[in-house]
Amino acid sequence: MSQSELAVEGELSIDLVADRTTRTLTVADNGIGMNREELVEHLGTLARSGTLEFLKRSDAGGEAAPDLIGQFGVGFYASFMVADQVDVVSRRAGESKACRWSSDGSGEYTLDDAERDEAGTTITLHLKSVDAEAGIADFCDEWVLRQIVKKYSDFVAYPIRLTIIEPAPEADAAEGENEAPEIGATPGEPTRRAVDEPLNSMKAIWTRPESEVEESDYNAFYQHVTHDFQEPMLRVSTAIEGTFEARALLFVPGKAPFDLYHRERLHNGVQLYVRRVFIMDECRELLPEWLRFVRGVVDAEDLSLNVSREMLQQDRQIQTIRKHLVKKVADSLKSLAKDDAEAYARFWAEFGPVVKEGLLDFQEKRDRIFDLVMAPSSADDNELVSLRDYVDRMPEEQEAIYFIAGPKLDVLRRSPHLEAFKEKGIEVLFLTDPVDEVWTGQGPISYRDKPFKSIGHGEVELGSEEDRKKAKEDLEKQEESYGDLLQAIQSQLQDDVKEVRLSSRLSSSASCLVLEEGDLSPQLEAMLRQAGQEIPDRKPILELNPGHAVVEKLSERFAENATDPRIGDAAKLLFGQAVLAEGGQLEDPAGFAELVNRLMTETL
Repeated sequence: MSQSELAVEGELSIDLVADRTTRTLTVADNGIGMNREELVEHLGTLARSGTLEFLKRSDAGGEAAPDLIGQFGVGFYASFMVADQVDVVSRRAGESKACRWSSDGSGEYTLDDAERDEAGTTITLHLKSVDAEAGIADFCDEWVLRQIVKKYSDFVAYPIRLTIIEPAPEADAAEGENEAPEIGATPGEPTRRAVDEPLNSMKAIWTRPESEVEESDYNAFYQHVTHDFQEPMLRVSTAIEGTFEARALLFVPGKAPFDLYHRERLHNGVQLYVRRVFIMDECRELLPEWLRFVRGVVDAEDLSLNVSREMLQQDRQIQTIRKHLVKKVADSLKSLAKDDAEAYARFWAEFGPVVKEGLLDFQEKRDRIFDLVMAPSSADDNELVSLRDYVDRMPEEQEAIYFIAGPKLDVLRRSPHLEAFKEKGIEVLFLTDPVDEVWTGQGPISYRDKPFKSIGHGEVELGSEEDRKKAKEDLEKQEESYGDLLQAIQSQLQDDVKEVRLSSRLSSSASCLVLEEGDLSPQLEAMLRQAGQEIPDRKPILELNPGHAVVEKLSERFAENATDPRIGDAAKLLFGQAVLAEGGQLEDPAGFAELVNRLMTETL
């Protein structure tokens, strides 16, 4: 039978009748309907996915699949969770006879001839008693039905109407001061009350061309599906066409939800619909965790209505949709950064740490995420810089993206590690989020062929190849004269440092602590210990500035008397200063304070 032959007269609709007198709920439509053979095929076999079967036959026959919601039998037997008996009366379009299918869910069913004035299907649920503990609500209650339709079928393209049948008031009650009988109601006889407006909005806004939708309508829709009464920061509309079809309408909220970092989040993420029928809230398979702040809807045309989370994890269509959405959202955020820097700065302040979580996933395309990353830098105290801009304005001889990580921005800005970089005009990024300590410690990472390099790890080699060669030669000459002093200081600090050496990164500070390449930062060590991880002991390297007055005075004192006890005190002071300069904590702050007081007393 062709699509035109199956057409019905009048408006396609779905009618609900809740009869409180008989405890039945009836769902009726005026669609295609079924004949006896189809009732047996689709309802006589448990666990059959009628949607998939129907679509397969439709494709094989070369006809376009009818625009219907939930073909025959999908989830049908779930009705026996709330009903003792289910009756289905259906009449196939183009046929004159109707058939009744009836079952109590035990696996047996009966088939009888029936009467129906028009084509379509009527399903009657003989409801079980209300049992709140068992999760059986009163499905004859108007509010309950409104909530169910609103959640699962709000965007179905056909109106869903409700009629309530309930006992009429008794004669004496109807004559009371505050109550009046309904028009046409007979005392003691059931009354029939039709709800004026359809229960569903039918406004699947994502199916309409953007040119036909006002921005206020999009904002209203966002508030409707998210219950967030602020306007979204960004809207992303997209469609997938080809071997399968899907549409998405996504939003970036104006503010981060309070539970953004909670493992068990309460806010709605991306909702999954199949042909405008609600399937699930927060379908995490559609977007990666680093985009968990995105909200909205995805409507797939070809998924089965009985799809489960286990099926979603293996479904190729879902994986394709996911890749498409990630790219679309990332591209939209890049465009926002280009077109409205102020708005993007607000976005980054709200969601930047979450976006950077994507850098921990080796399966993600890191360059796509790096294109979104912004950070404070030594070039400007007030502005954030993107990685792209940082690389674009790098000096030609600069080979790496330099950064320093730590929990406090003001501490990083005053770090002694910056001194050599400031002198040479080399920009350094400040990474202050806890996640920065993790992704930067995952081994060699690069962006646009430029490796990331922590200025607090390893040795510093700045400038041209000739500049680096000269700096190395000068340092080697100085180490010859300072060699014995360095060994003496290391012997004093052997429990605290791995090595004491002269520094090429210091210009105004006397000392700093440096980690070897691959060593964990103190902040990351603390995070891992809190997570119950065993961390091997590691000691930092103490670097001294040979041009600093304190180090020069110490060298002179050592030359006069290598056993002078003040040399040991100075060594402890230099180490303590270096710890404090990087925002660390002294193991013995009271002892350090006592040492400072004693030396001050001697010098004042």
